Amino acid sequence: MVVAKLSELPGGQAVIDAVGDDTSVWLVGGAVRDLLLDRTPSEIDLVIEGPLDDLIARLGGEAERFERFGTATVLLDDVRVDLASARSEIYAQPGALPEVEPASLDEDLKRRDFTINAIAVRISDGELRADPEALSDLEAQTLRVLSQRSFLDDPTRLWRGARYSARLGFGMEPETASLAAAATPGSVSGERIGHELRLALGEPHPTAVFKAVETLNPGALPEGFCASPQGLGEALELLGEDGRGDLLTIAACCKGVELELLTRWLDYLGFTASERDLVAIASRWVTAAPLRNAQTPAQVAAAARGAPIEAIALCGGDNARRWIDELQYVGLEISGDELLAAGAKPGPAIGAGLRYALELTVNGEIAGAGQQLEAALRRVQEVEK
Repeated sequence: MVVAKLSELPGGQAVIDAVGDDTSVWLVGGAVRDLLLDRTPSEIDLVIEGPLDDLIARLGGEAERFERFGTATVLLDDVRVDLASARSEIYAQPGALPEVEPASLDEDLKRRDFTINAIAVRISDGELRADPEALSDLEAQTLRVLSQRSFLDDPTRLWRGARYSARLGFGMEPETASLAAAATPGSVSGERIGHELRLALGEPHPTAVFKAVETLNPGALPEGFCASPQGLGEALELLGEDGRGDLLTIAACCKGVELELLTRWLDYLGFTASERDLVAIASRWVTAAPLRNAQTPAQVAAAARGAPIEAIALCGGDNARRWIDELQYVGLEISGDELLAAGAKPGPAIGAGLRYALELTVNGEIAGAGQQLEAALRRVQEVEK
């Protein structure tokens, strides 16, 4: 059944054809889980009992190798296929990246995060292997870790569990929830936690992931973080395709986080300086009140101009919508060169004239280069008197 469903996925039949009667290749983890749940996997994960070289050659496509972990990624007709040699993992210390060694498929399944991901199907004949509780947990919609040390060895599993919970609607069995509550997310690098955060932001409902993290382990989020901020849906709808919805979401959640703590947290997570600054500005935009209180189009433009569009969308309301939909595209068809050519003298009056012409244009009182030039010159003459 699983192999038949795999054949219907983009790239799935190509994988099946490349595997052929090779009994060392297994479809594993989330791909099997999702197919058993009649969901579409986001990627195809394969485990090979042995070296990867032969299968990579048969798959063709563009391959990227990661020798330390015995893994590779092949892009097959724009479909990502992840390959890994069956392996065991040893954590030298809590939170460290694992040391890997070749192993059997059964040993490979034991290293996985949750029982529902400790499932494999051999592509050549459809044989299923799984943790003893995997199928029952899948049916019961339960998240259960495979080891008491699971969160200790890799605290990022807390975030993965939250993502699965939000995406699949699964709950954590009590002992797993207790282990998650005792996890110490700070024992891994900020970049790895930042990676998990970005994956959460890529989920259909990121705030559901944040809520799950908050419920499982409040210490994983900075003080003042709000997992379910008001107005986020409207802000994302206002933003549309014009900005960074992921950064807007973080900004909305971080309105209550003290600014210095927020910037340190974002730096720790590996956000770029520009991303960090955008989130900081959008989360506490100082001109939000003037934008909400603006009465004329020119006042809306004056309040909004120069601010990140994410900040404007987060401000919300009719004025934010008007700026995003209309006013941000209104501009001058003239420059200071036209004023100088018309006899204006160089100096501050040039800027005053252009600002005046822009204000009238935004208010709809004038339009076109001719009227803008006339209005600008009039203001220049007034300033120069």
